[in-house]
Amino acid sequence: MERTCRRFCKGGEEQVGSERENRGASRPHSRLLRLLSTDDFTALQANLEEIEGRSGQVLYHPGDHVENVYFPCGQALVSFAVAVEEDRDVQAIMVGNEGAMGGIVSRGFLPAYSRVTVRLGGPLVRLSVRKLAEAQHQSPSLRQLFARYADCFVAQIFQSTACNAAHSVEQRAAKWIISAVEHSGGSEVRVTHEQLADFLGIGRTYTSRIIQQFRTSGLIETGRGTLIVRQIAALHQRSCKCNFWVKKHFEEVFTATDE
Repeated sequence: MERTCRRFCKGGEEQVGSERENRGASRPHSRLLRLLSTDDFTALQANLEEIEGRSGQVLYHPGDHVENVYFPCGQALVSFAVAVEEDRDVQAIMVGNEGAMGGIVSRGFLPAYSRVTVRLGGPLVRLSVRKLAEAQHQSPSLRQLFARYADCFVAQIFQSTACNAAHSVEQRAAKWIISAVEHSGGSEVRVTHEQLADFLGIGRTYTSRIIQQFRTSGLIETGRGTLIVRQIAALHQRSCKCNFWVKKHFEEVFTATDE
């Protein structure tokens, strides 16, 4: 993992004169980090390190010792995949700039259960689990914020489990494409048919057939290793509502924090 050698330290360009500015341009494009109070952000600031996550880069393998928390920023998108066979993983959930991964529920120092992989490259902010634990010990508000996110993280897992059991592959494929588009901030998603098949836990032939259906309906166009969304509203009609319910829960849980 290549470092960009940028740290969010006190002083210089990163210091701002108001809490509003602190939660905006001077902070990484991570919702969790921007929700922190000025005091809590200051407590973590010197230990936050921005790195560049590359598409396909594995942050944790199953069994790895969890030592760092990662906050995806901007368009970065990270997936959790669980082994279902010796040579096959199935994606469980994806996390973007709304969340974090690495010991959020367990508070770290335990073996990773899933394979955590960068799906859409972009900036990540890395923070030592130990440093986060030390700051949480000193700050009830910091503990509360991450407890709220842990609740949302578990809710996302619950919703993903229900989605895989109840919804068609076409619905789940549309949901995945919409989520990737929302995180990328554009209309283009860099993903191959084989990668999408892995995400959905189905065969490549079946995935290609679904993509062809979307293309024939004018919802998307395809390029070499890319999908270009042309009718996002129509794609929403093909998708299940699982992303909506997860977002709604996030908003409800964090409303008090935003105020």
